[in-house]
Amino acid sequence: MIRKTLTIAGSDSSGGAGLQADLKTFEEFGVFGFCAITSIVTMDPENDWSHTVTPLDETLLEKQLDTIFSTSIDAVKTGMLGSVAMIKQIHQTLLNEKVPFIVIDPVIACKGTNELLQPENVDALKTYLLPLATITTPNLVEAGILSGLGELTSVEDMKEAAKIIYALGPKYVVVKGGRRLKTKNAVDVFYDGETFTILESPQIETAYNHGAGCTFAAAITAGLAKGLVPKAAVLLAKEFVFAAIENGVQINPYLGHVWHGSYSKAEHRILPNNLRGTDYEATDNN
Repeated sequence: MIRKTLTIAGSDSSGGAGLQADLKTFEEFGVFGFCAITSIVTMDPENDWSHTVTPLDETLLEKQLDTIFSTSIDAVKTGMLGSVAMIKQIHQTLLNEKVPFIVIDPVIACKGTNELLQPENVDALKTYLLPLATITTPNLVEAGILSGLGELTSVEDMKEAAKIIYALGPKYVVVKGGRRLKTKNAVDVFYDGETFTILESPQIETAYNHGAGCTFAAAITAGLAKGLVPKAAVLLAKEFVFAAIENGVQINPYLGHVWHGSYSKAEHRILPNNLRGTDYEATDNN
């Protein structure tokens, strides 16, 4: 049986993060992906790639969710959310539909900065969504904001933040270290309320990592939908994202994206050589 997963997130016009990353990841994991769009993120190539977040109307989100939940959903992931009203709406929907697994990726700051995208959403996330979460996956900046600890600079800081965030209601917390931690390896902290597990992988020196956080949370969501226990889902997601970053690709002069197909070598699935002698054989003028 094909499992069904939903991302409730913003649309990244550059194609690398947000719901685009989520759907690509779902496909790689062999689950059927649905999406509900909360906002549209655009970037201005004439102004140092500055971000603009345009929330959609809450009534449109409601219609999307009504459409999607005409069927059962095995796992839900949330990303960038457009407004407090949307967060409340999502909260009520998740309560009503009793989704087995909920992954909250608290997208509240611009990548590489401490700048809050939508400051008013932070308290709403804490109040309405984190208590419903199976797992939440804040990065170092987001964990500092959600915990109230501010800048986190060590693994001990990450552990303390995880404790505080866990107390807000999620069953598991993963604090992602990333480059800001300035460690030799990429270090994440997994917390189940009793035990900390330190997850390490080699640090990849690359600028082509746009979408890594969204991809990580989406991979966890798909893993849970397919029956993995939370810790195993996180471990597999970390392997998946490592491969995606390792083989990231430049998209434009401003950034490069992770390659979601790297883990399963998707670039080799259908090639012109596979089509020789068939009606689909590639020709020179194609």
